[in-house]
Amino acid sequence: MSETAKLILENGEYSLPVYTGSEEEKGIDISSLRSQSGYVTLDTGYKNTGATTSAITFLDGEQGILRYRGYPIEQLAEKSSFLEVSYLLLYGELPNAKELAEFTNRITRHTLVHEDVKKFFDGYPSNAHPMGQLCSLICSLSSYYPESLNPNRPKDEVDLSIVRILAKMPTLVSWIYKKSIGHPLIYPNNKLDYVTNFMFMTFGMRTEDFVADPVIIEALDKLLILHADHEQNCSTSTVRLVGSSQANPYASVAAGVAALWGPLHGGANQKVIEMLDQIQNDGGNTAKWIEKAKDKNDPFRLMGFGHRVYKNFDPRAKIIKEACDNVLNKLGIHDPILDIAKQLEEVALQDPYFVEKKLYPNVDFYSGIIYRAIGFPTEMFTVLFALGRLPGWLAQWKEMREDGQPIGRPRQIYTGSPRRDYTNIATR
Repeated sequence: MSETAKLILENGEYSLPVYTGSEEEKGIDISSLRSQSGYVTLDTGYKNTGATTSAITFLDGEQGILRYRGYPIEQLAEKSSFLEVSYLLLYGELPNAKELAEFTNRITRHTLVHEDVKKFFDGYPSNAHPMGQLCSLICSLSSYYPESLNPNRPKDEVDLSIVRILAKMPTLVSWIYKKSIGHPLIYPNNKLDYVTNFMFMTFGMRTEDFVADPVIIEALDKLLILHADHEQNCSTSTVRLVGSSQANPYASVAAGVAALWGPLHGGANQKVIEMLDQIQNDGGNTAKWIEKAKDKNDPFRLMGFGHRVYKNFDPRAKIIKEACDNVLNKLGIHDPILDIAKQLEEVALQDPYFVEKKLYPNVDFYSGIIYRAIGFPTEMFTVLFALGRLPGWLAQWKEMREDGQPIGRPRQIYTGSPRRDYTNIATR
């Protein structure tokens, strides 16, 4: 904090400390500005506001860089596994063989959920959206572990809550899918690894009949890694904000699920498939829709192209494109929707209009294609996003708690009516 920024206002001049992050990011600390001057800053949507310091994820949108705890996402996606990355996010370092085995064993021992949770599904309407179910199911887990409501629990008890959520999430997600198609719910098979067990509970019926396709397992594992954290996005900042009130981790994660639900966030990959369906229903003429996308007066926009943060390219998209090609080639799927997706991808990577505007296919574009190819219905896409983002949410909640950060309380600039006196209804 050797640097300071000078702010000149009508009522005086103020010096504000400047923070420099480990990647040379600069931030002006305005936390004392209001008490000194009476002013607050206005940053609608927090687009240029650092709400916290964090040692978990580094993101540079201009350079297309994403790192977890300093490790490039490209290396983790190629060499690591989802549970190993989860450990890294939660505890700050990659585990050694013993630590990973112990962590995996702990997860394995907590995959079952209370039998009464199955009764929740009887109360949901047949057309209930999977994200609504997931949000309520995760929040309800706090009822089965009332000790989690105590914000002053010992560290090992907090850690147990984190392990429980990580372990039970695949079970809940698979049950949501099974219930949607009227199939019996499948219990975990803890002889299988995390991702394979999830696929078994989702698409299997009996252990002896289930055969995991390694290409699909690898692709899904990569997708979960790529989605595991993404700095202070809408859902992550929601988890931290809710957690700052000392809310339990189940409620905080459920709030993250609710934030992720929106089409501008986790629902983007669902919008990709809906767009492809729209083009297919119109006859599948991709050239027509490409021209519509180029027309600034046409409301149509290509979903899954470009990114709100990445201004050059999405590093996750480069990784998952290869996995997407592997899945489609291995499964030998001939789906007109996926054919349209490949045509759009080809145009976007070569057409000068898209190249100049950096409208490249992003991770949502490829993830939607992979999920559809595997057999997941569109409504499940955002739930799968939540499954991947879970360790990031928990790591951010854990960091916020351990740092002793205060309750979040944004300010505002009031734009309503000035003071006015109440008048009797007869005189109005």
